[in-house]
Amino acid sequence: MSLMVYIAAAVFGLSCTALLARPSRAPRDPLTVSTCAAIVLGSLGLVCAAPTTLSAVNSLTGIPNFGAPLTYGMISAYSCSLLILLIQWRGGSPARIRRMVLRSIAAYSALIGAIVVLFTLADPSVERLTDLDTYYANTPYMREMIVLYLLGHSAATLAMCSVCVAWARKVTGLLRTGLQLILVGTMLDVIGFQLVKYTAVVARWTGHDLDFLSTGIAPPMASLAALTCSAGFALPRLLPTLRAHWRDLGDLRGLGPLWSEVRFASLAPKPPSALWQLPRMRLHWREVSIHDGLLALAPYFDDRVRERTRDAALHEGRSAHEARVAAEAAMVADAARRAAAREEPFGTPSTYRLYATEVSDTCGLVELARALARSRLATAVPESTVKATPR
Repeated sequence: MSLMVYIAAAVFGLSCTALLARPSRAPRDPLTVSTCAAIVLGSLGLVCAAPTTLSAVNSLTGIPNFGAPLTYGMISAYSCSLLILLIQWRGGSPARIRRMVLRSIAAYSALIGAIVVLFTLADPSVERLTDLDTYYANTPYMREMIVLYLLGHSAATLAMCSVCVAWARKVTGLLRTGLQLILVGTMLDVIGFQLVKYTAVVARWTGHDLDFLSTGIAPPMASLAALTCSAGFALPRLLPTLRAHWRDLGDLRGLGPLWSEVRFASLAPKPPSALWQLPRMRLHWREVSIHDGLLALAPYFDDRVRERTRDAALHEGRSAHEARVAAEAAMVADAARRAAAREEPFGTPSTYRLYATEVSDTCGLVELARALARSRLATAVPESTVKATPR
């Protein structure tokens, strides 16, 4: 069971990297900091609750069940962080936010202090690693400690549920999906962990034994809730980045025909090893190199090739833009052929500007590359009509 909890804690904790992998100012954003604090504290709460951790803490301190107030205190801190996150979500004046945050911290600090005091007053001499809640459910002070941490956690998670339900109706897209996942994860916590714990504890109070709920159902449900919440926190930040990387990879592949045509003419410095480079950086290097190659081929641009190909494309029924791109592709291919053959460039270079150099993004180069892939110079203009004569 400890391994399962540790894995869930690791995934939950790592989800904050999706929030921190932003521009340098993002970690200073209070909302980002609050979200990451909630994720980290939730992960630590799971780690502390693992039987292996509890055993290690008890052995290191020499106090039986010392891991219990540590775990309950960490869960209470996580509950407080959820309330602070809600306060940051709601927004408002800085003074109001600060006042509400301080009140939340004060309330849960008092709760954690009460947990420590109650544990000190109790006599939990028998170490229990998996069933402490039910084993000590009728023990004075321990009983109150268990109820306190459950109530504090319930207050925060129910508030989180209500806010997610309200806001999920007002937003769309990935933000709504993220809120829905957080809501599902929080509901799993409320029903699968808290309600199960309450039921098992109350059963002990009434003389019944439902300990299996607390020991067999609550831990995996808490882990599942953490995984679901982590997906909700990370998805609105992570998925757009993944989509952008996928688009960059597509553009990088799409530029292949154009790059193979002009790479011999490019004098741009070679990029560093692409093994650890993000697609955006690799695409940037490819764009720079292609533009450099096109610049080197500019003295070989033949306006007659471009005009003939454009007229032929228009005659075939293509739009003006499609005809322009096809004509430019034919002109570039012709210039590359003659430059590779070391022919003399034109005495008066063409002043024509390629569409790909008029737009700021990659789409122009990709269109040019696709036009080259669809039809080479030999199929667009009969070779006999192309003569490299000086102007």
